Amino acid sequence: MARVTVEDCIDKVDNRFELVLLASHRARLISQGASITVDRDNDKNPVVALREIADETLSPGDLKEDLIHSLQKHVEVDEPEPDAASLVTEEAGFVLAEEDEDQPEVVTFDRMSEEELLAGIEGLVPPEKSDDY
Repeated sequence: MARVTVEDCIDKVDNRFELVLLASHRARLISQGASITVDRDNDKNPVVALREIADETLSPGDLKEDLIHSLQKHVEVDEPEPDAASLVTEEAGFVLAEEDEDQPEVVTFDRMSEEELLAGIEGLVPPEKSDDY
């Protein structure tokens, strides 16, 4: 059983803390069923991960990218930007409907500003209080 030390790996990964992160991530991958690239020799998963890094059977750059990807919770998706015509129609307050013989071609919606809404709410009469309570 060959022992592996941090000094065996430090020339592959310069930062000891990054080495620990990469080796622990690789050990978790091995425990989840990933195939190993060196002989196990009755070693536990963290030792196998360190031996893989020391023997350069895995690229530390690839392992780092995989670690970053596994930690991401939100992945940005490039969505196409809306065209200028749809933005103009939305700002004007109407949406084009599907062309259908039963429906009109343009559907309009009433828009109310916040000030108009507050003025309408202030104009409401409060309900009368009853003696039931």
